[in-house]
Amino acid sequence: MKITAARAQRNLVLHLHGELDHHAAKEVMTEIDRHLDVALPVRTELDLGEVTFMDSSGIAVILRLYKRMQNLGGSMKVTRVPPQAMRVLQAANIGSVVTIEKGEEDR
Repeated sequence: MKITAARAQRNLVLHLHGELDHHAAKEVMTEIDRHLDVALPVRTELDLGEVTFMDSSGIAVILRLYKRMQNLGGSMKVTRVPPQAMRVLQAANIGSVVTIEKGEEDR
């Protein structure tokens, strides 16, 4: 799992690449926390467009980011969610808590 970040003012975009499973989740959370600590963003976008597989560990990553953003007084959204990851998010009803934008192929 690779994470790239882009910052502009107090906006942070985190791009995830690869498989987001239980093997990668802890490392992903640590890396996201590092980016949040440096940027102290008001808004964060978690871009899943390059995620090739996600299991329920991805839900933990998203909810942790959501909680961190609440603690910072900011907001977050999840974007470019691929179909397989969207099924995982829908099964857990994450859309009732976090703003989710579907991937390009679903529009």
